Amino acid sequence: MNMEEAKEKKDIIKMRESLEELEEQQEQQMYSKEDDELMKKIQPWKKQITLRGLIASFVIGVLYSVVIMKLNLTTGLTPNLNVSAALVAFVVVRSWTKLLKKMGIASTPFTPQENTVIQTCSVACYSISLGGGFGSYLLGMNKRTYEQAGIDTEGNTPGSYKEPGIGWMTAFLFTTCFVGLLALVPLRKIMIVDYKLTYPSGTASGVLINGFHSPHEDKNAKKRIGGFAKFFSISFLWGFFQWFYSGGEQCGFSEFPTFGLKAWKQTFYFNFSMTYVGAGMICPHLVNLSVLLGAVISWGIMWPLIHGFKGDWYPGNLPESSMKSLQGYKVFIAVALILGDGIYNFLKVVAVTSISIHARLKNKGTNTVGDNQTQDLDDLHRNEVFMRESIPVKLAFVGYIVFSIISTIVIPIMFPQLKWYYVVVAYILAPSLGFCNAYGAGLTDINMAYNYGKVSLFILAALAGKEDGVVAGLIGCGLIKSIVSISSDLMHDFKTGHLTLTSPRSMLLSQAVGTAMGCIVAPLTFFLYYKAFDIGNPDGVFKAPYALIYRNMAILGVEGFSTLPRHCLQLCYGFFAFAVGANLLRDYSPRRIGKLVPLPMAMAVPFLVGAYFAIDMCLGSLIVFVWEKLNRKKASVMIPAVASGLICGDGLWTLPSSILALAKVNPPICMKFVNAN
Repeated sequence: MNMEEAKEKKDIIKMRESLEELEEQQEQQMYSKEDDELMKKIQPWKKQITLRGLIASFVIGVLYSVVIMKLNLTTGLTPNLNVSAALVAFVVVRSWTKLLKKMGIASTPFTPQENTVIQTCSVACYSISLGGGFGSYLLGMNKRTYEQAGIDTEGNTPGSYKEPGIGWMTAFLFTTCFVGLLALVPLRKIMIVDYKLTYPSGTASGVLINGFHSPHEDKNAKKRIGGFAKFFSISFLWGFFQWFYSGGEQCGFSEFPTFGLKAWKQTFYFNFSMTYVGAGMICPHLVNLSVLLGAVISWGIMWPLIHGFKGDWYPGNLPESSMKSLQGYKVFIAVALILGDGIYNFLKVVAVTSISIHARLKNKGTNTVGDNQTQDLDDLHRNEVFMRESIPVKLAFVGYIVFSIISTIVIPIMFPQLKWYYVVVAYILAPSLGFCNAYGAGLTDINMAYNYGKVSLFILAALAGKEDGVVAGLIGCGLIKSIVSISSDLMHDFKTGHLTLTSPRSMLLSQAVGTAMGCIVAPLTFFLYYKAFDIGNPDGVFKAPYALIYRNMAILGVEGFSTLPRHCLQLCYGFFAFAVGANLLRDYSPRRIGKLVPLPMAMAVPFLVGAYFAIDMCLGSLIVFVWEKLNRKKASVMIPAVASGLICGDGLWTLPSSILALAKVNPPICMKFVNAN
């Protein structure tokens, strides 16, 4: 009886195993059929880049360049707009194809691959406005920033400035930006396929694009298009309406004393900027609250207290815009927070990168079989598409060397303060620095390019000496930052292309085209603002805070701490320690506590700029919070579209308002508030 039962059990187990094998075979056949159909739908890489896609990329790139430039020149705080760009690309092309269909004109289907190419090209275009130094190291060389840093400051040598110009700025960008495109191309398989780095921003864009083009998302797509169009129109018309009341200094809704005149004098007011409300909807709650906390600490507590020591801590006869006066405390304490946060995260990412690479090298070859067995068919298919159309390694090496030689010749001619051998060393070190940054960004989604740039700024400023240190530091900072940042951005795009089955060749070409667009569009956009508005005025809207911060970093590298006002060094030590301590607490405390710790980098921005934009961003955060409480499902669908509409509408109004300012057409009304007494 026992033997019969055992035999029966064995037969049942065999039947189950046979059934499982049969189900697995059927599943594999089903997947292979779907893969064959999908492979047929994927177009060759040359057809993924279309004329309408390039036109859409240019339009989106110009629009976002205007938005990014405004953010750069007002507060310097810019959210990640990659997902927003993917959404706008989808809205533009889908609306265009539907319009043609209604007119009876046939058009090629809009694919996820084309959507990815448009997003990559447009992001590459506006990234030049974001990271090209127009609000930081390039603008930090103009005469106004030189004067604000203190003509009597020893490290701020006479003649160490260069006024902005479309010609030299465009040449500088073309010389420096293309090198980064080729630095890490040979390592794309290692980063994306072998190491399986997540690149959260690239993954988010890829998932979003795939969702846009899935059949069951068509209803949501219509909602997104409608929501974007509605809030784009509202934002544009609101900007137009506000313009009529801004005919003078401190006039209009942007100077509305929402919380009273005393709070208004300390920059606490809502300035009705749809750009920052939209940015607040995109940024995490922690970023917005950190900005608000920084505003309260600085403008609510510290600056009024330090102002009370006028005549004791700093000379009472100096204007507050002097670096030897209150402005010095604002700038250098912000620098201390930025450096504390930057150095901590730099060391953290380097440590995480080193540990991860060491672990991979140690375990190399031990888990290959297991990985292949557990890897699902979707990943295998994506890897096959990603590796099928390879980019010649020889092209990357030769291109990198050629661009490096051109840059080594051209940059010292444009800026004699930066010697040619510094440029050569920078390009020798750049690939390894770019790899570290791209690897760290793949793990943490933190792009450390600005911190690599700041480190090089201090080193070059110190090496070049008093006469040449400031300019050499600023240009060297831009050189390193550009290479490291662009190479990391390309890996994010490769990750998006991997998820959407887009050819790496079309991705690289679209990135190159977008970079070329940006090298032309960004200087033109900058000069639209530079000629139309009062850029760099510490009491105006376009403060360009990071220009002064970067120049003072270079002066600090040349002169050391002798440039600081009285007791400023002690305050800087305290805030530097606070930045490091806050990061340690966030990383090593329990998650429920760590997630509440403020971000020092975000806190630093209002120290110099003011509190008004923090109010705008927190309003955006409040809208998201309430919307998610009322209807989380609808909020997840509509928030990116609404935020993008608000940002793009307000950004587009900047174009006609700039043209009106250049044409000397002033608003007809000045709405201003004064004390009744």
